[in-house]
Amino acid sequence: MTESTRVLIVDDHPLFRLGVRQLLALEPGYEVIGEAASGQEGIELARGRGPDLILLDLNMHGMDGLETLRTMRDLGVDARIVVVTVSNSPEDLMAAIRAGSDGFILKDSEPEDILRMIGSAMEGKNAISPELASLLAAALRDEAVHEKRGRANLTERETAILRCLATGKSNKLIARELDIMDSTVKVHIRNLLKKLHFRSRLEAAIWAVDQDIR
Repeated sequence: MTESTRVLIVDDHPLFRLGVRQLLALEPGYEVIGEAASGQEGIELARGRGPDLILLDLNMHGMDGLETLRTMRDLGVDARIVVVTVSNSPEDLMAAIRAGSDGFILKDSEPEDILRMIGSAMEGKNAISPELASLLAAALRDEAVHEKRGRANLTERETAILRCLATGKSNKLIARELDIMDSTVKVHIRNLLKKLHFRSRLEAAIWAVDQDIR
């Protein structure tokens, strides 16, 4: 029997938390193991309950979503973290991805689209509301011009892994495809992110797709 995905909801709006809980209850395979009304409470629950997935609001009172996200990653929280927000700002999108987000979903998306993107995030694929993907690609393209970003310094193995990231493969699938250890994949990803001046695998994946590195 497949284990359920353990979900933590972090949002300062009780009605939204209830709506997400009810939405996930309609989809088999998800178990909400906690709700937090603030960033600090979310961090405590994330460390104490070990969720597989965290749905995080961006604009919260007190500690906002970005600070919460950065703190979670700094503390070693390795759950999939998907930002769910009303903001369609490219700046917020870039900031969230660079802070370690695995997805960026608009709150006004259709329920079935939210579920689909959450599922994509859990599979290690890109989980971004479609209307934002082009904005992110454009922002990365502009950065590439200013920073002269290129692939010249990547090794053959790093380039192969970048192609895998562009198709949304998880570390486990990349390791299987390239016949290497999961830990080796992590090292290569860390190295290629550093060479390309990216802070997250999702950021690199979107850029690779835009550059047709597939």
